[in-house]
Amino acid sequence: MLLGAHVSIAGSIDLAVDRAVDLGCTTFQIFTRNPRGWRYTKLKEKDVVAFREKLDRQGFKVVMAHMPYLPNIASPKKLIHAKSVQSLVAELERCGQLGIGMLVVHVGSHLGAGKEAGIAKVVEACQTGLSKVGNDVKILLENMAGQRNSCGSRFEDLSKILEGLGDSDRVGVCLDTCHLHGAGYDISGEEAVEKTIEEFDNIVGVKHLKAVHLNDSKGALASGLDRHEHIGLGNIGLKGFEAFINHKYVRDKPMVLETPEDRRGNYRTNMERLRKIYRGYG
Repeated sequence: MLLGAHVSIAGSIDLAVDRAVDLGCTTFQIFTRNPRGWRYTKLKEKDVVAFREKLDRQGFKVVMAHMPYLPNIASPKKLIHAKSVQSLVAELERCGQLGIGMLVVHVGSHLGAGKEAGIAKVVEACQTGLSKVGNDVKILLENMAGQRNSCGSRFEDLSKILEGLGDSDRVGVCLDTCHLHGAGYDISGEEAVEKTIEEFDNIVGVKHLKAVHLNDSKGALASGLDRHEHIGLGNIGLKGFEAFINHKYVRDKPMVLETPEDRRGNYRTNMERLRKIYRGYG
């Protein structure tokens, strides 16, 4: 089971690998830098070497990075869009340096300019990123939770973006379970999961599904809320996760937790809960 969590790079980026190993991860996700600002420093060669050596030594085959919080590749504002594209290019380059194969990117918000305009800006940003960075890092478009002005909450949005990019083999999708739930896609049980994934396949195509984020939801179905909860303690529920992670189109994908860490649980307890209900290929 390719199961892991989003781990910290505090201290030095290679320490993220140690933290993932300590948690018992078989995959993991990081920010390559501080996610709360625009400015960043270049990766140091010694840190890159240490990170890659640890990945190899520990046998990690699949690792993801996540874009910082501020970029919005769907933005109609010229300055913000330009800075967001610069961040995308930089993150693709940094992932290539680190040997990270996938970069998860929030599709973003059109800020009232309209969904079609937002989708066009996303396509433009991805095209620029792919043309400027000639490595094999994949951009994974993360579905949104149905927030006001969001692009990418509906499967149709993701399909239009992929179509605009010519079904590039360097672009895929990362489905977030909390976001699916918030956007109105029911995954609370076996029948609901089957219906939602069938809809995804019909509109987007399961060949584009490359990774998943496993998060329960504090919000109600179709609430538009992106509030993560511990696995089984939210409105998706344990039966929903059992059906989702064992689905034939999901069970072999890298699965990363972004759940809370508080008195009720942490990454370790959530991973254990998921392992108990994972049937794998049996």
